[in-house]
Amino acid sequence: MSEIELNPSIFEIPIKPWVVQEAVVSQQSTSRVHHAHTKDRGEVRGGGRKPWRQKGTGRARQGSIRSPLWRGGGVTFGPSKERTFTKKINQKVKEQALCMGLSQKASDHSLIILENLSFEEIKTKTMAEILKTLKLTGKKIMIALEKNNPMVIKSARNIPDVILTASNSLNIIDILNTHVIVTTVDGLAVIEKTYQSS
Repeated sequence: MSEIELNPSIFEIPIKPWVVQEAVVSQQSTSRVHHAHTKDRGEVRGGGRKPWRQKGTGRARQGSIRSPLWRGGGVTFGPSKERTFTKKINQKVKEQALCMGLSQKASDHSLIILENLSFEEIKTKTMAEILKTLKLTGKKIMIALEKNNPMVIKSARNIPDVILTASNSLNIIDILNTHVIVTTVDGLAVIEKTYQSS
């Protein structure tokens, strides 16, 4: 076991809870899917012609049976799947919040950096043994890979509570929802190169 120096501009940032909260809300809002949808009068079937003439029938004038006043007609002000919940924040704030999450993990000794992580064959048992050796059994773990490594990915994807991600595409929610981040020396270099400008 050896020591490695971390970039203080990424791993030693003071935590500002309101910045982290803003980034979390933004990510949750962006990923939110709106399923509820009702059809308005332009989407329901039928009603291509005027149901009766304008005058002389004694009834109220009607232009289409697709009107919300009719049974089977469109819905007024109903929920629409076109609605967007996206909450925009500045990219710099987003990256700053992510670095705060990494700083928290580093200060809690929840950042594990390995010399290397590679397999010659797909073996879930081998990955499970590595995690057991690191005393991470039963914890939620994020494995940040420096590059696409099919052997590691396929060996780890069936292990419960293990999230696999690329070192250059971390997100604040996964960081907060995991107990430990595991990466390699090369993965750390990618993280520092990607987020050092924030």
